[in-house]
Amino acid sequence: MHSTMQLHVTYPCALFFQLYKIILDRKQSITIVALLINATACILHTTMYLLCGHSTTNQDKTSMTANNQLVTAIIQARMQSTRLPQKSLLPLAGKPLLAHVIERAKAISTVNTVVLAIPDDSENDSLVTIAQQSHVAVFRGSMHNVLERFYMAYRRCGGSYIVRITADNPFTDAAYASIVINTAIKLNADLCAAKNLPLGTGVEVIKAQALERAYTQSTQPHHFEHVTPYIKENPDTFAIHYFDVPLYNPFSKLRLTVDTQDDYTLAKHLYDALYTGTVFSLEDVIKYLEKNPALVSINATVQQKSMTSHE
Repeated sequence: MHSTMQLHVTYPCALFFQLYKIILDRKQSITIVALLINATACILHTTMYLLCGHSTTNQDKTSMTANNQLVTAIIQARMQSTRLPQKSLLPLAGKPLLAHVIERAKAISTVNTVVLAIPDDSENDSLVTIAQQSHVAVFRGSMHNVLERFYMAYRRCGGSYIVRITADNPFTDAAYASIVINTAIKLNADLCAAKNLPLGTGVEVIKAQALERAYTQSTQPHHFEHVTPYIKENPDTFAIHYFDVPLYNPFSKLRLTVDTQDDYTLAKHLYDALYTGTVFSLEDVIKYLEKNPALVSINATVQQKSMTSHE
């Protein structure tokens, strides 16, 4: 990691040294302009590198989404969950739950950068360690104003489209996330999501300009707790696209998020059975549950909190 950073910093310096020699010779004005442009681009790249970190999986990608849009995945996490405190650290198949969420975000082929957005208090310091071990960037901001933390993470690391992932979803499906990202870009949607996926397996994709509007125009407490309610409450002014993806799922009320102890019990069963060191798919989960249908009842009575609630 350190050698890569040195390369990024040294390269523009070498360009400026060449430029200095050319200026002394008072020759090759076209070459001077080219070098200036190249050096400036390298310095900007270095700055973003230092601020947003470097994902060994995603930052090195040479291909991008449709229309070459840059896509940033922001994972919102905090240790102070009211129903299941410190759930990000709970073990699943030998790794913290958050590490699996990050692994799945990095597995989304259409994502260029992954950022973990967490509160800036000391209780959340342990989440930084997990992010560092997973080689993703960390942004620290407001504890309770999640919209602000999310928006500021985007401002720090950029992107034309932002993928919203929550840290209580260790079953986020990378393949379906890519479908949603490409659909959002193709349709120029402000907010896009697949609606027939089991709870906890999908993502929301937000256009950067829509996120900016949500941040500047939101007024209600729940707007700041959940990031996208303001957009959803104003369908006349935002281009919102929900759609169904091809999916065989005989469990209509399947719940694959981790908000409670029962949710965690099911997640632990599934990870112990399916995780072998690489990301498994939603189809793998459904096939396993078809063979073990009693597991679905473990968290069947858990009530999902309303998006208008505020902690």
